[in-house]
Amino acid sequence: MEETAHALGSARTLWELVTRRAALTPHRPVLLQDERVLTFGELRDRAERTAAGLCAKGVRPGTVVAWQLPTRIETVLLTVALARLGAVQSPVIPFYRDREVGFALRESRAAYFAVPGEWRGFDFTAMARRTGARGVFEAYASLPDGDPSVLPAPPASGTDVRWIYWTSGTTSDPKGVLHTDRSLIAGGSCLAHALRLSEDDIGSIAFPFAHIGGPDYLVMLLLYGFPAVLFEKFALPDALDEYRRHGVTVAGGSTAFYAMFLAEQRKRPGRKLIPTLRLLAGGGAPKPPELHRAVVREMGCVLTHGYGMTEVPMITMGSPDDSEDDLVRTEGRPPAGMEIRIVDGEVRLRGEAVCQGYLDPAATAAAFDADGFLLTGDLGLLTDSGHLVLTGRAKDVIIRKGENISAKEIEDLLHGHPAVGDVAVVGLPDEERGERVCAVVERAPGAADPVLEDITAFLRGTGLALHKLPERLEVVDALPRNEALRKVLKYKLRERYA
Repeated sequence: MEETAHALGSARTLWELVTRRAALTPHRPVLLQDERVLTFGELRDRAERTAAGLCAKGVRPGTVVAWQLPTRIETVLLTVALARLGAVQSPVIPFYRDREVGFALRESRAAYFAVPGEWRGFDFTAMARRTGARGVFEAYASLPDGDPSVLPAPPASGTDVRWIYWTSGTTSDPKGVLHTDRSLIAGGSCLAHALRLSEDDIGSIAFPFAHIGGPDYLVMLLLYGFPAVLFEKFALPDALDEYRRHGVTVAGGSTAFYAMFLAEQRKRPGRKLIPTLRLLAGGGAPKPPELHRAVVREMGCVLTHGYGMTEVPMITMGSPDDSEDDLVRTEGRPPAGMEIRIVDGEVRLRGEAVCQGYLDPAATAAAFDADGFLLTGDLGLLTDSGHLVLTGRAKDVIIRKGENISAKEIEDLLHGHPAVGDVAVVGLPDEERGERVCAVVERAPGAADPVLEDITAFLRGTGLALHKLPERLEVVDALPRNEALRKVLKYKLRERYA
């Protein structure tokens, strides 16, 4: 099984990987949604027909096609069809609206834009018209269809830019990140090989497929030949029935997903939330050690966490074979093709999974050092075993009276406080100190609001240095998050409390 997966990972293009898998296991399921099942053979065949329909619309190799669609079987078919044509596709997260969508369409110069029509009470077609989008077509319940005999030859090169993904744009306009088929295959391969999965597993995609994690997961399914349940709308406890009905063995998404599953588990202690679940896996945000221990202890499954970003879809990934300490404290190890260099505490990356840069050449020039390593802005260190430990973000270092304070260190400790459901620590401007430490706490369900004296006493009990103690505490019902992997938006907290 492992040898087959590694052999498939040598495919030059995503379409080649699809056809190789379809030839091996044409009748095995790959996508499950509600009562629908799509096999690997049907994925190949239906994607070819969709590619032919797109070709009839005028889509050709190199044509830029943007799409803003929910996580559905049709969405995966469309993206595979575009890969068959060798088009350049620009996925847009479904929760973005006029400003972000208009920016992405203008910057990418998209000639076509696929939307779901009206979805969850919002008219995407009308928004597309408002933004001046070209070639707008709906691709929710049905897709373009045609005769595959008219198709040009599939793309032969996997190193041409065929994907434009968008950074979250939390502090400015988003940046268009340039990827190739090979960079996405390399990222998905890292995830797949680390998790030690088999064709007997049942996965799940509960996050937007338009996120960079979408192709990560699709590549993993193609390499190992197992299916995933798709969730067009993810909410707990409503989604639990689908996890149980399909017998999901692997779930996750990001740290926020772990916390949501754990909160549901605590409503029914002693009874496993998802009986078949053996592994939670994800990334996209820091993983507090105390949350990791609680998930493993109370949910009765393994938790592996990884490190990735839009620019590098998978950098490191924890493995079920790792020691407990490595699983709790680190982000896992990189694959053989990923070089990690620590320069002045910053993590820098070079390897096949690294993007080709940005649409803006100036942003590309600023993002890479003289040796071709990507500057991540993340702080970390490598252990003797090659595991990566992230210690925070460069911009999350709070400088108080000339002393550097890691926001992540304080956050990890506060996750052990019973009244803290989640927490974000930020630096706020202070004329005397330069910056002061502010902890913004999302209260735990059923807990009373903590007070600053209680929080600082708890942190003193952990041995935290006195100069790192928060000087301000804000308690909120919910921290502001993005809609993809529910990552906390610290810039909004800084704006709110500065």
